[in-house]
Amino acid sequence: MLQNFTAQFPTVFAALNSGFIQTLKLFVVTLLGALPLGLIISFGTMSKFKPLSSTIKTIVWVFRGSPLMIQLLIVYYFPGLVFGNNVWGGGEAGRFAAAAVAFILNYACYFSEIYRGGIQGVPIGQQEAGQVLGLSKNQIFMKITLLQMIKRIVPPMSNEIITLVKDTSLARIIALQEVIWAGQAFLKGSHGIAGEIWPMFFTGVYYLIFSGVLTILFDKLEKKLSYFKV
Repeated sequence: MLQNFTAQFPTVFAALNSGFIQTLKLFVVTLLGALPLGLIISFGTMSKFKPLSSTIKTIVWVFRGSPLMIQLLIVYYFPGLVFGNNVWGGGEAGRFAAAAVAFILNYACYFSEIYRGGIQGVPIGQQEAGQVLGLSKNQIFMKITLLQMIKRIVPPMSNEIITLVKDTSLARIIALQEVIWAGQAFLKGSHGIAGEIWPMFFTGVYYLIFSGVLTILFDKLEKKLSYFKV
């Protein structure tokens, strides 16, 4: 058994690394899209124009209230099955694009609520003080509200981002070959290896290390922001 493990490890390690690169790409693309989109959505939910705020709140409720796995299936299969037009095309690139869209929309809705809580948590008196000093609305937001919002949202945002690390595994439902897909493939037969479960345990190591690194980075960020008391 040890000989098999020694012989198989280089092949398994290479496959898991390839799968982890897909996981990492999906994670980064999701953050790049969801962080700014979530802020925009939060402005919509706080809008005084009721039709707009009500519509966006309903959309947020749908995305937060339904499983991400179902959203992945709908985003990937709905255009082809309903309209007869597979907008994503074939292959890994199409599956990645569909997964990225579903993840960005889902996490933008979660982030929007965190942004909203951070913005509304800033005392109104500080905004009024900015107005007394003659600051414009944009200056008040950038110099007063935004700085305090960032300090407030780091803990809940870091929790959501670490959850995103693990949620990327759901992309395998549309056959995106992320790290768990790569590990599971050795159960079914991949690269001449079949019936091996130990690669699945190694996929957990990737998630633990990735989550651990993010936890350390967010802890350091919180300490840097600790000078700004709210």
